[in-house]
Amino acid sequence: MLDMKWMQEHQEVQAEIQRVADQKGIKLSVAELMELDDQRRMLLQTVEGLRQQRNAFTQEISGFIRMNKPAEAEVTKQQVQHINAQLNELEAELRGLENEYNQRLILVPNIVSPDTPPGTSDQDNVEIRRVGEPPVFAFEQKDHVQLGELHRLMDIPRGVRTAGTRSYYLTGIGAWLHRAVQQLAVDMLVAKGFTLMDVPLTVRTEAMENTAFFPLGQDQAFRLAEEDKWLAGTSEVPLVSYYSGEIVEVTTPIRMAAASLCFRSEVGSGGRDVHGLYRVHQFAKVEQVIVCEGDQDTSERLLQEITWNAEELLQKLELPYRVVAVCVGDMSQKTYKQYDIETWMPSRNAYGETHSSSNLLDFQARRSNIRYRDAEGKLRYCHTLNNTAVASPRILIPLLENHQLADGSIHIPVALRPYMNGLERIQAPGDAAETADHAE
Repeated sequence: MLDMKWMQEHQEVQAEIQRVADQKGIKLSVAELMELDDQRRMLLQTVEGLRQQRNAFTQEISGFIRMNKPAEAEVTKQQVQHINAQLNELEAELRGLENEYNQRLILVPNIVSPDTPPGTSDQDNVEIRRVGEPPVFAFEQKDHVQLGELHRLMDIPRGVRTAGTRSYYLTGIGAWLHRAVQQLAVDMLVAKGFTLMDVPLTVRTEAMENTAFFPLGQDQAFRLAEEDKWLAGTSEVPLVSYYSGEIVEVTTPIRMAAASLCFRSEVGSGGRDVHGLYRVHQFAKVEQVIVCEGDQDTSERLLQEITWNAEELLQKLELPYRVVAVCVGDMSQKTYKQYDIETWMPSRNAYGETHSSSNLLDFQARRSNIRYRDAEGKLRYCHTLNNTAVASPRILIPLLENHQLADGSIHIPVALRPYMNGLERIQAPGDAAETADHAE
């Protein structure tokens, strides 16, 4: 949510917001919103004037009664009745205007940073840097599904049979690897001063709206039948909501992390990325969320920090990746500036998105009413940021594919070995007994 007064006072801001809404595909007329706001404020002024007049007449009636002047009291009562009739009509009109105004206001996108690339899709994202080189295989490579089946790391057919499309089982070392990358990410973040939290997986509509995942992202969420609750698609929602409606202390930025299951309906992705583990309904994510003072230099610095945290994890996993600046049209409604990190996936012969870092400025905090007192004691809205430290099972795609060896075994990165009882390789099928010993 943006400051409406600020929008009203700056024509250039209105033009910029309209441009951003158009590029993000948000059906919104900023001019109509401004006109509705004018009408709403003028009508509210009229209504408040009538209410004050009614209150004054009511006091007069009490005075007339005390002075035993029934005729004057009766005349004034009739004036109050006339005002009440006017108010009934105008208040109904005001409620209608307020409803229409709020429905449009909630669609207003955040402004975007000056260095955000223009564009309408991920094809317009701009590469910033690459780290590591994609492997060159001297043998016929396998994709992650083939490797998973070979080593019994996953079972997609049974997952589909049990839960429908985009479902899976991770089995044996596959499940172990899934847990290991999450724990590595958690330990990294805790060592960097993040507070680890276990969060609700179901949240109310209000929490989704306050964090700006609704109304535009509502089709991506699963709702609990006959309840005002939704399965969270990211722990960003409950983490930010933890401070909803509060005045917080942000002399030191609040750093939170959560490892949680996440759920997304993937509406609109039918036919895309249906092979394997790339786009699934249920996954696990270690999320970073920061709440800080409302200063752009501070939140920009923290954006670089959380992006580096994700990069550091990928380097520990010994995976080649690149960082891209996300264009306007590929960012969500709430985002001011975003980086995506894409990891090399041999089976796709391309980089695939595995991480995302976003700076929201005060957009999310305004909707969630999260404030702090600045040096002068004035209440201000915080800035919020978020980043995917790691998401699994998607990260298993590059982890398995990049580290496959000629004999069919899979290299385990050094940083993961302490979480897997020292296992150095997922052995080739001929060495299944050794692999089983490590897995027990």
